[in-house]
Amino acid sequence: MSEALCVRDLTVSLGGRPVLDKVDLAVGPGETVGLIGPNGAGKTTLLRAVLGLLKPETGTVEVSTIATSTGRPGYVPQKHEFTWDFPITVHGAVLNARARWLRGPNRDDRAAAADALDRVGLTDLARRPVGELSGGQRQRVLVARALARRPALLLLDEPFTGVDVPTQELLTGLLARLAADGTAILMTTHDLAQARATCTRICLLNRAVVADGPPAELTDPDLWLRAFGVAASGELKALLSGTERPQ
Repeated sequence: MSEALCVRDLTVSLGGRPVLDKVDLAVGPGETVGLIGPNGAGKTTLLRAVLGLLKPETGTVEVSTIATSTGRPGYVPQKHEFTWDFPITVHGAVLNARARWLRGPNRDDRAAAADALDRVGLTDLARRPVGELSGGQRQRVLVARALARRPALLLLDEPFTGVDVPTQELLTGLLARLAADGTAILMTTHDLAQARATCTRICLLNRAVVADGPPAELTDPDLWLRAFGVAASGELKALLSGTERPQ
């Protein structure tokens, strides 16, 4: 298997309600794929199915053995999924991502955590309690936790939501460097302009895949109408025209 991730004919239901319907998606090394769709479209469900946290009704999820050489793929959840009032430092939270049952951290674990903190610019805050961090710093902790696994496949759930401009710029540059090094990246996002700037491909998802291709090729408004069920907004028109929306 040449792809880091290959999803075929994936169908998932939650509470008896279909959330994903026969989804096909592949992500290769060095690709950054953005999952875009309305709330309830199944974007986070797809990530959880890739992580093996949800059992599909039909279909398969294949993750390359290369992508799992250090365990599961790297996963960056939304900030509210982490317990920020837990009494742990930034360093401890990142090192914890390398934890194995009944075994303390070794030299490689500590080196991976230190490298991850350096990549996200948090080395100077390593001893600070996570509860004292700003929103952007918290997002960087979550990214560092994922990077500490040294994954070949990185999954991110809304990484640009609610973060400041410096953090957006840091993450954009970091994702570009990871992709250049061969990391396969799949992320959900509502930020259309950021997706256009960051992603090599965009997958429009609304329970099923509506369209999948480079941002420059997804210019047909009908595709976005099918995905979102609404007419193009100002931000969407800017994306389709290839221009930046005025600030």
